[in-house]
Amino acid sequence: MVERRYRHPGRKRHPDRQVFQGILFVLHTGIAWEHPPQELGFGSGMTCWRRLAEWTEAGVWPRLHEALLAKLRSADALDFSRAAVDGSHIRALKGGSKTGRSPVDRGRTGSKHHLITDATGIPLAVTLTGGNRNDVTQLIPLLQAVPHVRGQRGRPRHCPDVVLGDRGYDHDKYRRLVRALGVKPLIARRGTEHGSGLGTQRWVVERAFAHLHWFRRLRIRWEIRDDIHEAFLTLGCALICWRRLSQAARALALPQ
Repeated sequence: MVERRYRHPGRKRHPDRQVFQGILFVLHTGIAWEHPPQELGFGSGMTCWRRLAEWTEAGVWPRLHEALLAKLRSADALDFSRAAVDGSHIRALKGGSKTGRSPVDRGRTGSKHHLITDATGIPLAVTLTGGNRNDVTQLIPLLQAVPHVRGQRGRPRHCPDVVLGDRGYDHDKYRRLVRALGVKPLIARRGTEHGSGLGTQRWVVERAFAHLHWFRRLRIRWEIRDDIHEAFLTLGCALICWRRLSQAARALALPQ
């Protein structure tokens, strides 16, 4: 909570809850910051942007995501037996840091979302790079970005037992690095026939991307500042976790 100055306090700070609803409105609809309807009570778009930047600098969104992961683990809804990784290109119409010429979009400026999920498709961590970066370069950063998840007795869980990847992650160097982290890599080999069976387990990360890009603000990168786009990414992951937690709570409430 921000304390007001005693002398010359200025205009009263808009309530955090309403501003947060305004940030969610922008994330869901993809609307420009200048256009949120004032009658909804969110405050101005600039107020929402400033509060988003303020909370991003304070590290609110990773802590929120980690807290929800702990709640999921406490409800036995988090499965670390395996994880799946993948990447997805998006357009970056205004450029900025962590952008590059996308090889799958005719060389247009773009960024790339890299995601790791648990065995059921719950987002564990997400990173942002330029559109010209290879998926395999983010394999180790993704594994290292998974927070130490509490929620059960004993040590917090950090690394999955197995990580699944498509042919874009086929590199013996990275297999060795993954094993050094205590994780078993199951990565499809280039040049082999399809039908290895990994797709029957890897589809959860593709579904997670579909859920993540359901938020219209994440389909195209409008933010020049990479930290603001990363804030939206992490907030999107936290909202997916919240939905899964709500589903788990409803399932427990059903009569047996």
